[in-house]
Amino acid sequence: MKLPRSLFNRLTYIGVIIAGLAFLSIIFLAAISLIFDMGSSYLGLFIYVVFPAFFVIGLILIPVGMYFKRKKNKLRLPEDVAKFPIIDFNQKKYRNAFVVFGTSTLIILFATSIGSYETFHYTESVEFCGTLCHEVMEPEYVTYQNSPHARVACVECHVGEGADWYMRSKLSGLRQVYAVLTDSYKRPIETPLHNLRPAKETCERCHWPEKFYPNKLRVNKSFLSDSVNTEWDIMLKMKLGPDYTALGYTEGIHWHINKNVKIEYISDNKSKSKIPWVKYTDLTTGKSKIFQDYESPASDSLMEASKPNTMDCIDCHNRPSHSYKSPKSYIANAMISGKVSKDIPFIKSKVVEVLSKQYSSKDSSFFLIDKGLKDYYKTNFAAFYKTNKVKIDNSIKAIQLEYSLNSFPSMQADFTKYPNHIGHQESEGCFRCHSGNHKTESGETISRDCNLCHTIVAQGNPSSLEKSPVTDALEFKHPVDIEGVENEMHCSDCHSAM
Repeated sequence: MKLPRSLFNRLTYIGVIIAGLAFLSIIFLAAISLIFDMGSSYLGLFIYVVFPAFFVIGLILIPVGMYFKRKKNKLRLPEDVAKFPIIDFNQKKYRNAFVVFGTSTLIILFATSIGSYETFHYTESVEFCGTLCHEVMEPEYVTYQNSPHARVACVECHVGEGADWYMRSKLSGLRQVYAVLTDSYKRPIETPLHNLRPAKETCERCHWPEKFYPNKLRVNKSFLSDSVNTEWDIMLKMKLGPDYTALGYTEGIHWHINKNVKIEYISDNKSKSKIPWVKYTDLTTGKSKIFQDYESPASDSLMEASKPNTMDCIDCHNRPSHSYKSPKSYIANAMISGKVSKDIPFIKSKVVEVLSKQYSSKDSSFFLIDKGLKDYYKTNFAAFYKTNKVKIDNSIKAIQLEYSLNSFPSMQADFTKYPNHIGHQESEGCFRCHSGNHKTESGETISRDCNLCHTIVAQGNPSSLEKSPVTDALEFKHPVDIEGVENEMHCSDCHSAM
């Protein structure tokens, strides 16, 4: 086939070979993925990113090679080379070139349109976000899969709609790729609280405030650290909204996002676990109040350097999809479900002790958890261990599994690094503001009364459960007598270390 002489050069040949091999590789891998239902994040990476990049590079080399070929010919035979390419369909070589390039262009446009669409969806997929950088994203991906939002794609919360946030996420992604390639990322990964999209543009697409939730009963089961793992239950009436739904969100926990109220705050650390300054504004009257923590007031430098944050969903629901449970929490759940036997003496206290240690890797943690528990029972409960070895072995396997779902040694990620601000048992949570220390200049205090958010309607061991009518409240009774200290301290002062 006769074609223009400028096509016949080494660089163009290389471009054709690269583009051709890349195109065939894409077709081959796509066929494997579709026909044989075989796929992974790495296969998708090659189909939609790596080989298409080589394909484009090959296509670019073709005209570049032609350009340099014409330039070289012009230097050698200037009188025979026109300044611009001549297209004359009366000559066969130009007709052939048009057919070749025209057909190739149509094929490329068709393939790239499909490829671009698939690439967009691939880079927006949970698989791409969670598994491509396996070690880095393992903690977030595993906890996400075990969260209430496991069927909500990562981009729905982290990116949302709109081209501007899409571009921000991709530019941020390039920085993250560089950090992974150079191994310069932090362990654990910092939570991006400073640049998250506002909850109104993400969370409230499903959980909009006008769709108010009624009060509900919640039962918390836990186990004491005694020889028989005594069960202790607390039933709470959670005041999510008002007693009468017609009152909207003028009462209850979700009062904080009342559209007639604006709450601003300043935090003195990145995790927002310390809040020394709070401003309340009644938007209907325009009146405002400023509350400052008189025990740990905000410094002048902090006030000058900080811009107040407006409170939204994420300030309390800060771990909606990536919740790292504490050992005492997930072991209690395993005991409730029967995965860990409650009949094993001191199993609760010993497991919490073993899991509270720092491990260097998942393999070493599994080995040391197994060894630590078995050695303990072999030494202190030899007869019990001998007759209940299967029960203990099965419980240890369940403990290792629960540990792997909530602690990630290689990334130094666990509940202590990513505290959950819902509640107040293992982190300051509600007490960041409702500490009793935040006061106005006139002496008005942000209340510390627990009954604002919930009332206790039952508590104690199931065999001797103390109950009250659902409209009344019981005074909190600590499972172990600590002489009233629970009324002076925050729960997290003791429980955050467990």
